[in-house]
Order: sequence, then structure tokens, then C-alpha cells
Amino acid sequence: MSAIPKKLHSYVNVSLAGRRELSPAGFRRVAWWAVGCLIVIVGTGATVRLTGSGLGCPHWPTCNSTHALPKGYHSDIEFSNRVVSAITVVSTLALAIAAWRTCGLGRRGKVLATVVFAGTLAQAPLGAITVYYDLNPYLVLTHLLLSLTVLGIAVVTLLEASRLVRGGASMLPTLARAGGAVLLIAVSVLVVTGTLATAAGRFPGSSGSKVVPRLGAFHPAVWLHVRAVAAFGIVFLVLAAWAWARRAQWPWLLRGCAALLVILLVQMGIGEWQYRTYGTVPWWVVVAHVAAAAVLFAWTVGLVARLWRPVRH
Repeated sequence: MSAIPKKLHSYVNVSLAGRRELSPAGFRRVAWWAVGCLIVIVGTGATVRLTGSGLGCPHWPTCNSTHALPKGYHSDIEFSNRVVSAITVVSTLALAIAAWRTCGLGRRGKVLATVVFAGTLAQAPLGAITVYYDLNPYLVLTHLLLSLTVLGIAVVTLLEASRLVRGGASMLPTLARAGGAVLLIAVSVLVVTGTLATAAGRFPGSSGSKVVPRLGAFHPAVWLHVRAVAAFGIVFLVLAAWAWARRAQWPWLLRGCAALLVILLVQMGIGEWQYRTYGTVPWWVVVAHVAAAAVLFAWTVGLVARLWRPVRH
């Protein structure tokens, strides 16, 4: 063992049976990578819709019936998203394998990592069905919400990895955990109403003569979404005020709330820009809004999960 470099030895331990096991620190790095990929895929998926490239590759997994690779602007974007999807699937597969090979990781972490891979893999046939049904708005909506759900589960898996590395801490009061549960409900409603607003927006999802129906009307969808933002903001401010009052005991919670506030303000700023320039807003502004929503959702899930599964700090 002494001949093995210390850095490598910290990642991989070899058991007496010859089975290779991943260290907790190594598993946490794999989890970070998987979470990053799942955030990126939300952004690239939004890019496909907002550039009108949803039917750029009408066949799956090849791009066209006559050629496998993309040829043209829209097909390049759609096929690039498929490449990112493949990388994400491989990354979550690595996460699942790593979970079952990590020293000391409980069954909870292993099952969560496996669910992340299964959910990510399910995106491939769902994406194919969405293309074959000409971007049915309900299928597009389901595709996005599944991506965010898998992202949330991956964040919880990352938390389990952090608990394994740093250890668990004492449970927070019931009031704080209840507030976190309400915040999780609020951010879920926020995300769903946001997807409805995007589905009703001016970007139909494909270009050319193919008409993709929008889901509802934009202004009523935004009306609902704004109220979901307000509800989330109120719940968040109550939790942040409690975190400030208990900052000496749980300083990590105040830091987490501060970071969430920054993300929320950025998200609201982009959303306001998008609304005020609705008729002329560039597609990349909406992509930034969707990507920021994914980060907001992931951070909120992580914050709430840590209220229920504290990590030593």
C-alpha cells in the first residue's frame, strides 16, 4: 500500500477480496459532476426549444432518415443536446455505480443514486416520443419537469455524500424542518408555473411551416407564475429571518439563505427583463431564465434537505 500515491489512495481502497471501492470524497466529486451535468442539460434542452430547433432532427437516435449526423443550424443544436444528454446519462450511470462501490454509504444514498440514473435514462425514450409526436406541449412539459425532478434527487444524493465525508449533525427544530417542507412545496409550484409560462410564450419550439401548439395563453400564465414567486418569497423570508435569529447556532443556514437570495434576485431580474421585452426578447435571455430556475430549484432542494439531514460544519 505504501507504494500507492497518497492522493490516489484517498480515492480508491482495495479490499482484501480484491474489490475496488471508492472513497467518500471520490463519490462526492462524482455527485458534484452529475449535478452539474443535470443543470447543463436543462439549459441545452431549453436552447433547443427557444431556437426553434425542436424538430431539427426528426428521427431518433439519428438526426434524419437519410443521414445520421446533423446538417444545418437547427439540426446542429438539436443533435448537440442529444450529445449532452448522452454525457449526462453516462455521468449518472457512473454515479450509480460509484454509490454501490463507496465505503460506508448507506442504502439511502445507493438507492437515490440509482434513481437518478434511472430517471436520466428515461429521458431518452421520452425525448424520442416527444419528437415523434411533433413536440406535443404536454410531453415537452413532462420532459422538463422530469429533468428538474431528477436534478433534485441528485442534489439529495450529493447531500448524502457530504454527510458521509463530514459526518451528520444534530437535528434542527421541528419548526425549521416544517418551514423547509413548505419552502420545497413553494419552489415546486414556482417551477411548474414557470414551465407553464414558458410553454405559453412566444417561442413555439420549432421553426418553418410546422406549427407547434402553445399551452394556454402567456399573460394568464405569467399572472399565476408571479403569484407563485411571491408565495415562495414570503416563505423564504420567514425562513431567512429565523436563520438570522439562530445564526450563532446554525451559521451555515444563514449562508445558504443568503446565497439563495442572490440566486432569486438574479432570476427575478431576468424574468422582469423577459416580461418587459416580451415581443422582442432574445431567445438566450429566456434560456438564462430557465437555467437560473434550475439553479434556484437545486439550491432550494439542497437547503431544505440539509434542514432534514444536517451535515457537520
